[in-house]
Amino acid sequence: MYKHLIRPLLFSLDPEYVHHLSFTVLGILLSIPGIKQLMGQIFTEDDPVLQTEAFGLTFKNPVGLAAGFDKDAKLVDKWQYLGFGFVEVGTVTPRPQVGNPKKRLFRLPQDKAIINRMGFNNAGLEAMVNRLKKLDQHEIIIGANIGKNKDTPNEQAAEDYEKCFQALFPYVDYFVVNVSSPNTPGLRDLQEKEPLTRLLLRLQELNNAQTAPKPLLLKIAPDLSESQLLDIIEVVRDTQLSGLIATNTTISREGLTTPAEAVKQIGNGGLSGAPLTARSQEVVAFLSQKTQGTLPMIGVGGIMGPKDAHERLEAGTSLIQTYTGFVYQGPGFAKRVCKSLAIARKRELSH
Repeated sequence: MYKHLIRPLLFSLDPEYVHHLSFTVLGILLSIPGIKQLMGQIFTEDDPVLQTEAFGLTFKNPVGLAAGFDKDAKLVDKWQYLGFGFVEVGTVTPRPQVGNPKKRLFRLPQDKAIINRMGFNNAGLEAMVNRLKKLDQHEIIIGANIGKNKDTPNEQAAEDYEKCFQALFPYVDYFVVNVSSPNTPGLRDLQEKEPLTRLLLRLQELNNAQTAPKPLLLKIAPDLSESQLLDIIEVVRDTQLSGLIATNTTISREGLTTPAEAVKQIGNGGLSGAPLTARSQEVVAFLSQKTQGTLPMIGVGGIMGPKDAHERLEAGTSLIQTYTGFVYQGPGFAKRVCKSLAIARKRELSH
């Protein structure tokens, strides 16, 4: 129904408008008594075999909603009713920012892809904290993806990350440091070994000063070279990070079916979806091989269905996340993936 009826209708409208419309509709639906439970029955796969331990946390299932989808934590405790085991909110910055000028979100249906240059548009740290404070009991694991404001110089970037970390610490289960978005000028420079090590050591200092430190992860770009990936492994060891999220969107436009002229007209931005599948898989496999499988990872980037999820987990990740796959496959995405993973896990256990 989604693929043949709902998606064509949604795809005839502006992508950013559809995103906000979907949030409004979901918010209304899930506030109606009984609807949450009904949606839970339809869209979730509650099988104990799916329970996953990672980063010292217990996830009901290994399928998460990636950062950027619920960036302001508007529906944070509702995603469990669409089958997700965890959600990552953000990227959040200390001060609200409008992001880049519109139009800034584009679909490439021929490639099952999206290009975005949103630019960390978000309502700011205070608004997110106020929402998270009001949460009732929830089963879903919540991660916070933190970033810096566009007008904060890189020399002062650590202060922005610290503010986000300290304010959100009581309300989330894990943190992700985002230095890999291609849509904030100069942000990716923070991925270089020295500035990245300084930033992460500072955050770990704050983390370890807490009674119970929380998992701290780093989200990396798919466009890093092998030598840069080896540097990342060293940084993870030197700063004793809990793990990595691999990968963010790509600036590459290789191998697209969409006509080159149409892609050129869209302009800059991070590409996500099916064209990213192979590269993200490569990055995960490389990191896993170089660390003999000892580096905990969340796999994201081009996970469009069960097959991609299986391959990413087999390549060395503990968990997976989706964004573009969810947009293209619809609300049944998490359940389909979870069902397939449950069958595979039961088969493994029976051998």
